[in-house]
Amino acid sequence: MNLGTYIKDSGMILAQVNPAAVKKSKELDDDDPSKNDRKDPKIIAGLASDGRYCLPYIPEGVYAEIRELSNQRIRAVEELTRTKNRVARWFSIYFPECLDVYGNVYNVTGTMILKKYPLPQDIVAAGIDGILKVWSDNKVRGTGRRRSEKLNEAAKNSIGRKEAPKSARMELMDLLNDLETYGSRVDRIMEEVTDLLWQIPNTRELLNISSVGTISVLTFVAEAGDISRIKDAKALQKLAGLAIVADSSGKHNGESGISYRGRKRLRLCVYQLAISLISNNSDFAAIHAYYTTRKVNPLKKMQSLIAVGCKALRVFYKILTTGISYDGQKMTADIIRPAAA
Repeated sequence: MNLGTYIKDSGMILAQVNPAAVKKSKELDDDDPSKNDRKDPKIIAGLASDGRYCLPYIPEGVYAEIRELSNQRIRAVEELTRTKNRVARWFSIYFPECLDVYGNVYNVTGTMILKKYPLPQDIVAAGIDGILKVWSDNKVRGTGRRRSEKLNEAAKNSIGRKEAPKSARMELMDLLNDLETYGSRVDRIMEEVTDLLWQIPNTRELLNISSVGTISVLTFVAEAGDISRIKDAKALQKLAGLAIVADSSGKHNGESGISYRGRKRLRLCVYQLAISLISNNSDFAAIHAYYTTRKVNPLKKMQSLIAVGCKALRVFYKILTTGISYDGQKMTADIIRPAAA
C-alpha cells in the first residue's frame, strides 16, 4: 500500500496485473511449471507490455475513511464474536446452570453478579442477601428476591468444575472486560462511520427500502467506493464477482454460473442483503417467487437468490447515481413475465 501511494503521488501510472493471469501464462515461454523470483517479474513485465493489466482504484477522502472504518468494524465484530464463544465455553465448564436462570450469559444484572461473585461457590457464600445488595448498589430495578433465590439455588446444585478457582475467576474477569471493550469499540466505530456515510450523496434514500439497514449501506459504500466512477450496473455486478459466465464448447452447453472474481466482501454483502430482502420485503419476495415458479426457465432457489441480489445492486446503483426515490411497484413492473403457455 505504501508503494502504491508513492507511485501515485509521484505522478506515475499505478498498474496491477492479475495474479491469475501470471499463474496461467507462466508456462507459455518455457513449458515449465516452476515458479521463482527471477521468472515472475519477467512474466509480469510481459503481461504489462501487452496491455494485460488494470488500473486499481484507491479510495480517497471520505471514501478512504469509510473503507478503513468498515474494515475496523469487521475486525472488532470478529473479536467480539470470538470472545462471546470463549465466554460460552467458560460457562459450560464452570457454571452451566447459569443459562437456566438467564436466557443468555450477557444479561446486565447477571453480569453484575458474576463480576462480584464469578463462581457458583462464591454465589453460595454470598447468599441471597449478597446478590440483592449487588443489585441495590447498582440501582437496578425490576430484579428481586425471586430471581436471586433462583440464582442461588442454581449455584448450589451446579455441576461445574471446582478445580483451579483462582485462574477461573481471572479468566472470566478478562473475558467480561474484553466483551465491554470490543462492544464499545463497535459502537464507537458505527457512530463515527455513520456521520461520514451521510456525506455521500443519496445514501439516505437507500434506507427507505424496507429491510435495508445502515450496515448494509455501509459495507456497500465501503467496498464499491465512489459510485460515479462505475460506468453502469453491469460493471458493478462484475466488481462484486456476480457476473454470469457461460460454460459451453461446440454443441455442449453447460450450466452458467457467477465468476466469483471481484470484491468478496461486496459479494457477501449482496448475498446477505438478498436473504434479508426476500424474507422481509414484499417486493423482492414477489420477484423471488416469480423466478422460482415461472413456467419458462424456472430458477433454483440459490440461482434466484443471486438474481435478486443483482437486482438489488441495480437498484442501489440507480438510486446513488440519480438520487431518485425507491419505487417498489416500478421495480416489480420491470420484470418481464412471459405469457402463460
